[in-house]
Amino acid sequence: MEIGAFFDIDGTLYREGMITAIFKKLIKSEIISKEIWYKEVREKYRNWEKRVGNYDDYLLKIAEIYIDTIKGLHRTQIEFIAKKVIEQKGDKVYQYTRDRIKWHLEEGHKVFTISGSPIELVREMSAKYNVTDYFGSVYMTKDDIYTGEVEPMWDSKNKKLALEKLVNQYNIDLQNSYAYGDTAGDFDMLKLVGNPVAMNATKELLHLLREDKELVDNIKIIVERKDMIYHLGLDCLECKENMGF
Repeated sequence: MEIGAFFDIDGTLYREGMITAIFKKLIKSEIISKEIWYKEVREKYRNWEKRVGNYDDYLLKIAEIYIDTIKGLHRTQIEFIAKKVIEQKGDKVYQYTRDRIKWHLEEGHKVFTISGSPIELVREMSAKYNVTDYFGSVYMTKDDIYTGEVEPMWDSKNKKLALEKLVNQYNIDLQNSYAYGDTAGDFDMLKLVGNPVAMNATKELLHLLREDKELVDNIKIIVERKDMIYHLGLDCLECKENMGF
């Protein structure tokens, strides 16, 4: 059997949400009006930036506008923009996660990405880091035209299903495999492997970890800030949260 390493991308590998990068590129390309940013997005972004709002609210608003925006566009338009985004922004990653991907590949492990970002971005990012296979959110097309429908990959249930498909396809030994994630959407993925790693975990994920004694006893907690990487013990869970990491 093979050893697998399953990586979330947004907030785990990439230092932001990739959908925000493509959203900004769509504004620059004048596919999305700047007025939409000022009227519908900027306030949520500023609230998150000032830590008085939720980052998920900001991302969900962007995702909502993204779905409406690409409806009626040809698939090749988004693929072209996604390629440019990764060419220009694909190095904006966490050192720890980048090094772990490199290590897994050197060890001969199968490396997978399972991300809530659009599949067009996930495909390009996965190719850049020599990933074995990947899953992302699929924005549906008919005759290569986006319909406005989406098959999401940002929730824990769908990430678990994706992981199980990869396990069956590549004959993965989960007990000796690894998973890396940062949000509650990665919880089931972390729970399924023998070597789970919480990377810059959100408060919601930490709460889920505390409620699952088996997982808490097994998980590694990593925080990367500036040029420092912190390996935290279980007794630092509360410390990490209170310090605002």
